[in-house]
Amino acid sequence: MTRVLCIGSAVVDFTFTFDEMPDRAEKYVAKTAAVVGGGIAANAAVAIARLGGDVLLSAQLGDDSVGDTILADLRKEGVDVSHVTRTAGARSSYSSVYIDGKGERQIANFRGEGLQLDVGTFASIGELDAVLVDTRIPEAALAGLELARSRKIPGVLDGEAPIDPRLVEIASHVAFSRQGLEATMPGQHPDEALLTLTNRCGNWVCMTDGANGTRYGGPDGILHFPAFKVDAVDTLGAGDVWHGAFALALGEGMTEDDAVRFASAVAALKCTRTGGRSGTPERNLVSQFLKENHQ
Repeated sequence: MTRVLCIGSAVVDFTFTFDEMPDRAEKYVAKTAAVVGGGIAANAAVAIARLGGDVLLSAQLGDDSVGDTILADLRKEGVDVSHVTRTAGARSSYSSVYIDGKGERQIANFRGEGLQLDVGTFASIGELDAVLVDTRIPEAALAGLELARSRKIPGVLDGEAPIDPRLVEIASHVAFSRQGLEATMPGQHPDEALLTLTNRCGNWVCMTDGANGTRYGGPDGILHFPAFKVDAVDTLGAGDVWHGAFALALGEGMTEDDAVRFASAVAALKCTRTGGRSGTPERNLVSQFLKENHQ
């Protein structure tokens, strides 16, 4: 079984759905509401578990009820949380998420207070096939990518702004959001920025752009993999799921081209389901979807 270490954020999302996105300073009544697990690295870890991978999560939590909720949900999903650090007296992170009738979202996040993460345990982790990090805890992300490099396995950076430049340089694979790429290479066209970074750092670089698909450098310039066409009802967590699936695919030995296609299918299926993490598909559904969609 392919084993992946995910490092970064784990939160609780309080989600509210509306026909139209709230945009004024007044009271709104939500159509539905739910409390769901969230966080970039945590969502990616759940995706990996549902897709058949063996996944460990390293994250920082407080010893509060929010932290209890986060851990309980991760354990239920089969994520190994033995490398999660809980700090006495600290407050865990949580988010308020608004989702409109088109599946688009607004997120307000509380980053937490007094949180710490022990990266000294990374060296004791046994066999790994890939490492995935987000940008929430830069020093932990750097330690994770250094671990991946030392073991000669894929070290994937989820490039969401703000980004420590050291992470871009050391990762074997960088998957930027459009916002993350624009923040890293301001004023440049995305294609120009991708080629510049590829030549500068010598790693594999892409930009995920939701319904616009994924752009990445190839031997003959920029390649574009279009997003699968689906009826999206909820995009929350789609990017996190993409990164988890991509890291798993690389750990399984897929080429980057195949990994992009696989991750894009997983993210597309997630968008057809409500709930961020809860909408993540299982492997059999992804395999069937790919058989029916040959792009």
